[in-house]
Amino acid sequence: MVQILEFAVLVISVSASGVMAPGPLFAANIAYGLKGGAAAGIRMAAGHAVVELPLVIILGIGAFSLDAFPGFRTAVSVLGAVALFVFAAVQVRGIFRGKNAEYTSGRNPFVAGAVLSALNPFFITWWLTIGLKLISDAMIEWAFAGVLIMFALHIWMDFAWLGAVGFLAAKSTRILSSKGYKILIVMLSVVLVYFGITFLEVLF
Repeated sequence: MVQILEFAVLVISVSASGVMAPGPLFAANIAYGLKGGAAAGIRMAAGHAVVELPLVIILGIGAFSLDAFPGFRTAVSVLGAVALFVFAAVQVRGIFRGKNAEYTSGRNPFVAGAVLSALNPFFITWWLTIGLKLISDAMIEWAFAGVLIMFALHIWMDFAWLGAVGFLAAKSTRILSSKGYKILIVMLSVVLVYFGITFLEVLF
């Protein structure tokens, strides 16, 4: 019991570096949260989890390595940058056309969570470095079941964090004017473009 509690503290402490780090998922979550609140954040976390769980399992069985796919990081970086540019453009276009429903419609937060995770080279790199160490430690103690234990200890933080950010973002709309709301969306879009540019640094 003490052993798993110690491991839980380790996973939660280390995972915070990835879960709470500013990034495209965080910026997009605020944009969706402005209208969708905590529900939007939870949907985004679900999309993130759909990508994260298979990656964690694949790393657990040792079936993936960047050494085996030398062009993988570059491909993900370029596709991720394009996705962020498109996402930012859609946000700005939608807000100035008055199509606020784009931010809360059905599956959009879920899809955004999946796309912005799968095409984020920093997310992949985190799991191939820091995350892989957690997976290895878990497997040493509990074999393959350790992968699921580690994932469970990690993923709840994504749901809690993104849900909380979405909730707080929705509350902020009470003090934002229509103009202020548009300015905030534009600022978030600029942040996404910035991250897209950083993704492309792998080409230089």
